[in-house]
Amino acid sequence: MSQKQYVYQSIARAVKDHGTTTMFGLMGDANLFMVDSFVRDSGGRFVPAAHEGSTVLMASAYAHVSGKVGVATVTHGPALTNCMTALVETARGRAPLVILVGDTPADNPRHLQSIDQRDVVGSTGAGFEQLRTPATVAEDVARAFYRAQVERRPIVLNMPADFMWQEAEYAPQVLDVFMEPGGVAEGDVLDNAIGMIASARRPLILAGGGAVAARDQLVRLADRLEAPVATTLQSKGLFNDHPYNLDIFGTLSTPAAYDLIAQSDCIICFGTSLHDFTTDRGKLMKDKRIIQIDVDPVAIGGGLHPDAALVADAGLTADKIMYWLDEAEIPASGFTRELEPGTLTAHIDGTGKAKEGFVNYVHALERLEDALPKDRLLVTDGGRFMTEVWCRISVSDPQSFVGTVNFGAIGLGLQEAMGASLAAPDRPVVLFSGDGGFMMGGINEFNTAVRLGLDLIVIIANDSAYGAEHIQFVDRKMDPSLTEFQWPSFVDVAKSLGGDGVEVRSNDQLEQALAAIETRKGPFLIELRLDPEDVPRMRI
Repeated sequence: MSQKQYVYQSIARAVKDHGTTTMFGLMGDANLFMVDSFVRDSGGRFVPAAHEGSTVLMASAYAHVSGKVGVATVTHGPALTNCMTALVETARGRAPLVILVGDTPADNPRHLQSIDQRDVVGSTGAGFEQLRTPATVAEDVARAFYRAQVERRPIVLNMPADFMWQEAEYAPQVLDVFMEPGGVAEGDVLDNAIGMIASARRPLILAGGGAVAARDQLVRLADRLEAPVATTLQSKGLFNDHPYNLDIFGTLSTPAAYDLIAQSDCIICFGTSLHDFTTDRGKLMKDKRIIQIDVDPVAIGGGLHPDAALVADAGLTADKIMYWLDEAEIPASGFTRELEPGTLTAHIDGTGKAKEGFVNYVHALERLEDALPKDRLLVTDGGRFMTEVWCRISVSDPQSFVGTVNFGAIGLGLQEAMGASLAAPDRPVVLFSGDGGFMMGGINEFNTAVRLGLDLIVIIANDSAYGAEHIQFVDRKMDPSLTEFQWPSFVDVAKSLGGDGVEVRSNDQLEQALAAIETRKGPFLIELRLDPEDVPRMRI
């Protein structure tokens, strides 16, 4: 049944009709009435950010943890351009988002904040939808949600400001989406792939982010083949309880796992695009048969050319491979019989030694792994500190890990940590950030986390430098002072913004900080003071 109402009310109602209960945003001229209606008329929750780009990042982590489409809103002009880095990050991370972006009135082409939004959005890799007329609001919003789910990327919906107070009939429109795409592999390529697997003496199964839902089928296939299992970073934690789990495959592998991968003769890759960090720039795939299975055709052949490529569903294909192995009575490889369970995921221990006034980073991570809440969500910002975190701080499953790794940016972590926390309010969120990243994008949202009362543990790896650049100067025996900074005390900053924190300059202070985690109330910051000469290099 249709009814007449203002366009701003129709947009809010249409968003609510798609099951949205939480909207992230920053209000301005072109979206403030819509936000008000979403809260007052539709009973939704609005989470106000301090910076427009933060809204996109919060919505992205919310989508990852909740499994829903994330929704954010900003106004026109510089509000959209402030979202550029976030849009690239989330588009490359394939986050299903709808971003409601206001636009300047069409009858005022000289408006100070006018910009060609379609061109701006297109350059980021996100999609663009236009709110066409006041009468098509429901259809246009439905189209944006449909595309976000099917295309797995942010869709920016342009909302002209001059529409907002126009009246039009509204009738609900929701496009149902079947979210299990992909068929069953068949034909000569499948036969060739099965032949390669059957003849392999040391096969290995690798699962990426596109194969998380197929975990049980992949485990059955691995056990049938007696093959070890490994994950990409995006699917970190998928095989935690498997006795022959190698953990993360590639440059983040343990020395023992890396050597084992090098010995394998066939790698069956499900739901991974096989980028350079996974393959160690092709070194780990050399002289091996590579079989790549993915529902996304674009993912295949992007990193390297496989010996057999199947555009098909991961779980169904794993089941079919196992069926034909059984039919042909192919014996198991026996590869895992050579392995000692539990020996493949141990990284080199930290020494605990550091210069006076600093703490050893690896030792601190090992203690944090033991002391942090076990039901945590883990979020990482960008910086040279992050690879050791990925290797040494565990998660219960891939949905509990959020890494801002898709654009090589820093300063995005706290925003995503907030989105993760709002998606799972009963679980603590642990964020690892560097000093530079926190100064760039963390400080401006820390108070937002305080205002929302989030259970957030922020760990700052503070080496008082831009570490990746610091290393390059040191390696070339040049003065690294241009990369070094005298930041303010992050603990003092956290307290001034309404939170709490502890500075760590020794192992004794580290133990005090770990004890303080137990009594935290609201956002809590641990500042690890690190010697810039003693921070491990990035494993990339």
